[in-house]
This record gives sequence, structure tokens and C-alpha cells, in this order.
Amino acid sequence: MLDLTKVARQMQGISQHMNAETAASRKRLELATNLLLRSLSQQSELVQLQQQWRDRLLFTAAVPVEPLDTRVEIAIPPKAHTVIATDGSQMAPSHHEIAYCYLINIGRVVLHYGQSRHPFMDSLPEVFYKTDDLNISRQWGIRIEEWLGYWRTASETVALAELCTSWAKSQEEQSKNPQLPITNDQLPITNVPTLAMVDGSLIYWFLEQLPSEARDRILTPIFAAWEQIRAAGIPLIGYLSASRSSEAMNFLRLPVCPHPVPNCQTYCNNLDKLPCQVFDPLRDARFWLSQLQPGQRSPLWRSGAKILDLYGKEQSIYFCYVHVGAEIARIDMPAWVAEDAVMFDQALSLMLAQVQKGYGYPITLAEAHNQAVVTGSDRARFFAMLEQQMIKAGLRNVGTSYKETRKRGSIA
Repeated sequence: MLDLTKVARQMQGISQHMNAETAASRKRLELATNLLLRSLSQQSELVQLQQQWRDRLLFTAAVPVEPLDTRVEIAIPPKAHTVIATDGSQMAPSHHEIAYCYLINIGRVVLHYGQSRHPFMDSLPEVFYKTDDLNISRQWGIRIEEWLGYWRTASETVALAELCTSWAKSQEEQSKNPQLPITNDQLPITNVPTLAMVDGSLIYWFLEQLPSEARDRILTPIFAAWEQIRAAGIPLIGYLSASRSSEAMNFLRLPVCPHPVPNCQTYCNNLDKLPCQVFDPLRDARFWLSQLQPGQRSPLWRSGAKILDLYGKEQSIYFCYVHVGAEIARIDMPAWVAEDAVMFDQALSLMLAQVQKGYGYPITLAEAHNQAVVTGSDRARFFAMLEQQMIKAGLRNVGTSYKETRKRGSIA
């Protein structure tokens, strides 16, 4: 039990620290703003430096593909549009349960606006219990709990592609056969602007340290799903709330490099702090909060993450920051979305409308999460069903470990 009396004694120190940090943050913001203006006049030269010395940098710097002073008002979305999203959760295996198995649950949501169509919301569970499923990650030295999270990411994307393909096919059939019977919940609307969303980044940083075979197991189905979404003509974005990325800020470290060239591995490899870290630990989201008005987006950037070397040219990731009203959100997208002006503008327009409808967070992603989440009661019912099946199969001594039984029956 937490002793709040003892905690209260430490609160004064926390508040004093936060006051000092606020003052320091203002100075960092001022310095970064000045560097942005300075970099604007030499942007093309800095981009060339980043591209030439990228492999020698000790930090990840994104490349701006628009002028650094770009501020764009996001357009109002069309009345009729559709948004598709998936999210996932998992139930990790435990040696203390009646059986060693795990579960991935994918929440799927399709919301229609201005079309008099009913929303589609459900979840798609998958149980893994076979020996191959439980031991697959051990060959690479990866804990099964970690592998579960990686595989869930792939499952979310595959489910999203299936929804997009199905929706695009229904639109195509309607356009080719305008005389098709229309039920009460449908209107003969075709070519409806559509957006596909996932929660989180499209840059899978966590895969960088994995063996190549393990990475391929995750990335191959993801890229195949992206191609399906692209073929359906639907823009794909990753929505990052409270992003802690510094890719954009790292680009502003190039003009303050004290060396002839930004060759970190030669000049600064053994330093605890690089001399270009003049506004550390300022993050992108905090900086753009001071630069953008609600409803505006930042310049478009191309990520410099090294994991993207494994992506194809059309799958390179671009991003921008958007002031959605409640916060600064980072929006990731593949190259085939960023390089199509119409698709790019449509994606941001529908995304911002989703945030407004969700009172600060995209409502489709929130609903997908709610569909995916596995509650404590869900877990209990799952193992109760499993216990019944095991008993029917003639298994004996079915039950949890003594430790788990004692914890569930605690009198504390």
C-alpha cells in the first residue's frame, strides 16, 4: 500500500524542479526558433550535408521536403467520407495458468459519415497454443512476450488491409452496377473519400536490433498489406499522440556543428554529450506547439531512420506535425501517400475531423482500441471456457498454480 504521507513530503521538490525546467524550456525554444530561421536560408545545403554524412551521424535527423517556414491550414473534410482503423491487444502466456497459450485480439472499425450507413465494429481473436507458435521466437533469442507484441503489429496491419480491400471492392461494384439493390442503411454513394489509420508510428524502430529472419517474419506481411491498401486507393497514416521523436529537431543540429563536416564518428565518438546538442532535450512536439496554430500542419519531412533501409522506395516514411487542438500529433505516412498531393491533403483533412469528433483523439482509433481490449473478466471467462474443454477431453488436475490461486484469494 502506498504511504501518501511520505509521498507528500517529496511533492515540494517536484514542483520546484518543474518550475526550473519550465524556465529552461523557454530558453531552448527560443534557441531552436532562431536556428530554424537560420537554417531556412541554407536549407538545401543542410539537406545535402545530411544525405552525404547520414551514415556517420550519431543521431537520426529527418530531411525537410518543404521550406522550414511552411505552415498550412488543413482543409475541411467532405460531408461524405469513411474512416477505417484497427488496433490490437494481447493476452500473454503464463506458466501459472491452466494452459500455456496466448491470444491476440484485433479491434476492427469502419465508420461512415454522410452516407446513412451503419458502422462496422467487431474484434477478431486468434489463440496460439501449438508448440511451434510458443517456441518460434526462441530460435532468435527473443522472449515470447516481446514476439507477441511484434506479431500483433503485423496482425493489425493485415486486418486493416482486409477491411480496405473489402470497402474498395464494394465501392467498385456499386459504381459498375448503379442499379444494385440498396438497403435502408445504404445510399448509392461511390468514390467516397476514405482514410485508413493505425495507432502509432509506421517506423518499426523496435525491429532494428532483431535478426534479419525475424524482421522478415514481421515486415513481409506488413508490406504486403500496405500494397493492398495502396491498390485500394486509400491513404494510410499512423497517428502518434504525445510523440517523443526528435527527428526534426535533430536536423537543426547540423548548422551548429563546430567541425568542418558533421562526421560524428570521427570527431565526437567518445564524447558523453555532442557539442551540437544545444537545445537538448527539446522534442519535436514541444517545438511545433510553439510554431503552429490549431488546424495547421508543419513542413513535410522524410524520416532518416536507419530501419527504413529495409523498406522499399515507395514505402519510405514521411511525417508532419499537426496542431489538432488538444496537442501536437505526429502523422506518419508512406511515400505513396506523401507524394500524392490530393491523397495527402485528404488524409490530413479526414484525420483532423476524427480528432474533433473524438474530443482530442481520433474516434475511430479509440473505438478500435475499445473493441480490442481484453479485460480481466474476459481473461477469466477465456480460461473458464478452456478449462471446460480440457475436462471434456479427459484431462485431469486442471487448475492454476498455487501461487496464482493464493494471489486471487488474497485477504489484503
